[in-house]
Amino acid sequence: MTPRIPKAELPMQLKEALAQQLGAVPEPVEVAFNQPAVATASLEFSAKAAAWDAVDEGLKTFAHMAVAAQVGCGWCLDVNYFAALNQDLDLDKASQVPDWRASDVFTPLEREVMEYSEAMTNTPPTVSDELSGSLLRQLGPAGLVELTVFVGIANLSTRVNTAHGITSQGYSEACRIPLAERPRTASAA
Repeated sequence: MTPRIPKAELPMQLKEALAQQLGAVPEPVEVAFNQPAVATASLEFSAKAAAWDAVDEGLKTFAHMAVAAQVGCGWCLDVNYFAALNQDLDLDKASQVPDWRASDVFTPLEREVMEYSEAMTNTPPTVSDELSGSLLRQLGPAGLVELTVFVGIANLSTRVNTAHGITSQGYSEACRIPLAERPRTASAA
């Protein structure tokens, strides 16, 4: 699928850096550069968020993938599966995130993080006091704040990419393990 907004030309230095880092320039960045101030602010904020360290990177990757599966953002699933490979996560486990409820490979904490991610993604959000309290006990206040904002960022990126018509770019093909299909049910997202 072609993005609904044409790709803009990126500054050569940025284009080369992104291609070197990811193997290809991400289409969301190319589309966002139609408004350079927005694109630059988004890249800067994403870089700052990537440096947060109160929550395990694997948990955040699974959280983002759970949001992406719920919203239907193939690009975010694609790039986060690629991230899972580069974080040395269990790829068989990562491949099951879209259907995590039916899978028995996840720890109780991973399951709660994905449940929380989906609850935040629902419209309206359905986060319960019990789920929030459990994560607070396990992650601590700093961890729960970080996870919550991270899931909010995942919602921003998945919804923007979906609205812009951006789909999978093939990053996950390097992993050679297909992602599980999300069960077809009515979603409140």
